[in-house]
Order: sequence, then structure tokens, then C-alpha cells
Amino acid sequence: MKSKLSLAQYVKKRNGAPLGASGSMTNMLSRSFGAASFPVFWHYWNPIWGYYLSRNVMRPLASFLPISLATILTFLVSGALHDLAVSIVELKTVLFFTPWFGLMGLIVVVSKGAGISYGHVSWPVRAFINASFILVSLGLMYFVEKLYT
Repeated sequence: MKSKLSLAQYVKKRNGAPLGASGSMTNMLSRSFGAASFPVFWHYWNPIWGYYLSRNVMRPLASFLPISLATILTFLVSGALHDLAVSIVELKTVLFFTPWFGLMGLIVVVSKGAGISYGHVSWPVRAFINASFILVSLGLMYFVEKLYT
């Protein structure tokens, strides 16, 4: 089922500011990094990309797969599209974002399933935790990539 929200309505709902409005990017970054959990971080991150992934990948997959598997597959699709874009620019095959995004999707599913929440701590601490999930998973992927190249 398609969302009844337009892209503009979706972005305003996620950012608290209309698409392209002054402060929209600041709101997105503040809401994302200050999120009370890693799944909520992704809920607020890049609402335009999220809108299209939700409508065209996540919802169709979730109609016949468990939500956890649909989530991981959506992250993998997003990573593959990032790899495709970089591969076109670099004129060579790049397979870095797909496993990295897959790992982040796994972190989202596991942390949601475990009920991990840090909403009770201050914004800077939440931002540090959310950034740490990204940086640690990025570092792990970089290490694994160097190990196999």
C-alpha cells in the first residue's frame, strides 16, 4: 500500500520543517544524532532517501517477509545503490557500502529487538552513541575490506 503522504509532507513530518526550508538540514541532523536509539536515528536520517526506500523497497518486502528481514534487505538495497553510484563515478566495481549498510541494518534489527534505548541520557551522549554505531561499523568494514584486498 502506498503512503498517503507526499514527499513534502513526509519531510516536514520527519524534519519538523518543510522541504528546503531554512533549518531543515539542522533539524534532520539534530533529530538523527539525538535519537534515543539507533533505529530511530535511521528513522530521521535522510528523509528524502527514506521516503523512496520506504515506499519502493521496505513496504513491498514487509508485505511478505518478517519486518526484521525486510529491514535488513532494505539496508542492503540502499548499500547496493550507493555502491552502484560510486562504481559509475570510479569506473570500477565497488562493493563497500552493501556489506556496511547490511551490518547497520543488522544493528538496527538487533538493537530494536533487544529494546536498546538511551533516551534518558543527554543529547550529546545520544549523539556520541549514534555516531559510534556508524563509525565502529565503518571501521569494521574498512578493516575487513583491507583484510581481503
